[in-house]
Amino acid sequence: MRPGDICLAQLPFGDVPGMKLRPVLLLTGPIGAIPEVLVAYISSVVPIQLLPSDLLLDPGKPEFRSTHLKTASALRLHKLATIHASSLARYLGAIDMAASALVATTLRALLFE
Repeated sequence: MRPGDICLAQLPFGDVPGMKLRPVLLLTGPIGAIPEVLVAYISSVVPIQLLPSDLLLDPGKPEFRSTHLKTASALRLHKLATIHASSLARYLGAIDMAASALVATTLRALLFE
């Protein structure tokens, strides 16, 4: 588990009890004695108008094939969560170096500007 990996994670399902497997981008590796990771949500529901904090991950494009996502998805960098590493069910893929740089730039703008 390292930053840039895309995994399926057990996440709360909206306002109702229960969990659902959802894809997430790892923004950190495991931290702490009881390992937790910071993740950003990935949604297959791509909004018509992307927000400045959204990045489109389209596995149909060569630069996103390594994500192993099944469909074009929105990486929602304004939807962050800290979860226990044990909530990560399995590895799917990863973003490449160029996408990692874009994620870092977008997060910096979102958090510090």
